[in-house]
Amino acid sequence: MGPVPAFIALLPWQVALWGLAYFATLYFGFAALTLLVTGALRGLGIGRVLDRRPLRAQQRRREIGEALLSILVFGVGILLPWWLLRAGWASVRSDASLLRILVEIGVLLLWNEAHFYAHHRLLHTRWAFPRFHIQHHRSHVTTPFSTYAFHPVEAALLGSVPLLPMLAWSFSWQALFALPILSLAINSIGHANYDAFPARGGRSWLTAGRRHHLHHACFRGNYGFFSPLLDRLCGTALADDAADVVLKRAGADRHAA
Repeated sequence: MGPVPAFIALLPWQVALWGLAYFATLYFGFAALTLLVTGALRGLGIGRVLDRRPLRAQQRRREIGEALLSILVFGVGILLPWWLLRAGWASVRSDASLLRILVEIGVLLLWNEAHFYAHHRLLHTRWAFPRFHIQHHRSHVTTPFSTYAFHPVEAALLGSVPLLPMLAWSFSWQALFALPILSLAINSIGHANYDAFPARGGRSWLTAGRRHHLHHACFRGNYGFFSPLLDRLCGTALADDAADVVLKRAGADRHAA
């Protein structure tokens, strides 16, 4: 029995348990890997820490606690695409060529970028921000553990990314499986509070971490995921020095204290 029929044949509680284990492994695995890589880069003198303000008291503990709730939402949420497959509303290819898999991964990443930008803008509206998204922005200085530290409603919105593509196209299971892996890898880089390419401008795809650092420091702008394109097209891109005033004020406050 191949991977797709085997997945469809699982019982609901088995699907949810598999989803919980999958997302928990991704979250803690990429957090540890990101800390290891950025620590190694610092030791080699490559790149720089973006925001040197101290973390808030108990920040990592809070982030992990909120992330566990998000993992629960993501894990149980696997039941929805599983149900689409089981009901025949969607289908998955098991015999895709390598070229098709790579193209589909590219398409899903582009869709993820558009999906994230749209929902991120929605979460920054006057109605949604204080109700849902403010929870994620309690991490003024981000860490790799910030990636899943958000409100369950936000987790549900972001976790819905594969649903429309699955209804529109029969993707390979490899591409669908790769999407959350690549997404969390990029998300971990974005929340690492580290710039491995300081010589690159903010428009480079290699400076996603710097762009997202600016978003958390300024509480606005840079709503994209890994690409600067949509922010540039929609007029929401922040300048590289957008957070300078905030960081200088924070430094002055620390010295005054």
